[in-house]
Amino acid sequence: MSLMIPAETVQLEAQLRKPKDTAIGAVVVCHPHPVYGGTMDNRVVYRAAKAATESGYISLRFNFRGVGQSTGQFDQGIGEKEDVAAVIRWLEKEYPALPLALIGYSFGAWVGLQVGCSVRSVKAMVGLALPLDLYDFEFLIGNSKPSLYIVGTRDEFCSPENLDRLARRLPTSSSLHKIEGAEHFFAGQVEVMESLVGDFFSTLRLNRDTA
Repeated sequence: MSLMIPAETVQLEAQLRKPKDTAIGAVVVCHPHPVYGGTMDNRVVYRAAKAATESGYISLRFNFRGVGQSTGQFDQGIGEKEDVAAVIRWLEKEYPALPLALIGYSFGAWVGLQVGCSVRSVKAMVGLALPLDLYDFEFLIGNSKPSLYIVGTRDEFCSPENLDRLARRLPTSSSLHKIEGAEHFFAGQVEVMESLVGDFFSTLRLNRDTA
């Protein structure tokens, strides 16, 4: 289902997909960097959303401002955080009984996970290909929500040193999975990523009203 979602002064193009059976939650999926061709139709984004939907979650992919049919222009991650917050508010209104989760890939992980950490209705998060060499992810250290981070051992934007440094400081509510030999785009490994995301959502037991 194609949608346009309002976010302050812009309109965001989005795609909603529902599971075959009754939904047990809803997931916002954030795409990689707009300046370098990232869109909601990115293969990793699409497959991650598909994994969540097949696990019983409504998935909502969207284009950040200035991408595709979304209005506005790239805003260095500032306006993009408002985009994420607006999409979350839309889901809260449309599905008030469902717990929410968030998936972010690369730049989308940096922007999306920041918002997800601060919004009470987001109960769980997935970060794909965290670009630790490019952005500060220190905010994840204090995150108490069930979270999965998936990174390839050959990711060009996530050095082993930075990944190990983060891993040592993550709370017990978070888990980190390294895909051996995978690079930033999960070329040849997207099925492994999809399976890990599906397993994560299949085993979640979220409640809309818990903190």
